[in-house]
Amino acid sequence: MRLNEVVYSDAKPVEGYGPGFFRIGGTVFEGPVIAGTSGVSAWQGFDDHAPLLALAGKIDILFIGTGAEIAHIPADLRSTLEDAGIGVDVMSSPAAARTYNVLLSEGRRIALAMIPV
Repeated sequence: MRLNEVVYSDAKPVEGYGPGFFRIGGTVFEGPVIAGTSGVSAWQGFDDHAPLLALAGKIDILFIGTGAEIAHIPADLRSTLEDAGIGVDVMSSPAAARTYNVLLSEGRRIALAMIPV
């Protein structure tokens, strides 16, 4: 078996999560977050479109974690993001974190917005 060290670009991987928090790049963040090559920042949730729209042109896909269970995001959020040219993939936050980490290790142009579990 051959093992390869995973090297991340400027973005930090999600290392853990729990009730109300995420650990990303060695730092604990309380509440919803956005993560990507520009760093990690607080997010106000599904009604907070501006920081997500700021990613237009910088990413190809945005993973949205909806908490412990998969749920629909508001239709206006999805259409606003898609109109801005941002692909959207919605899943539970644990699944979004795992998917983000894998694609991040491949050097993909991605970002992550998550609601805590």
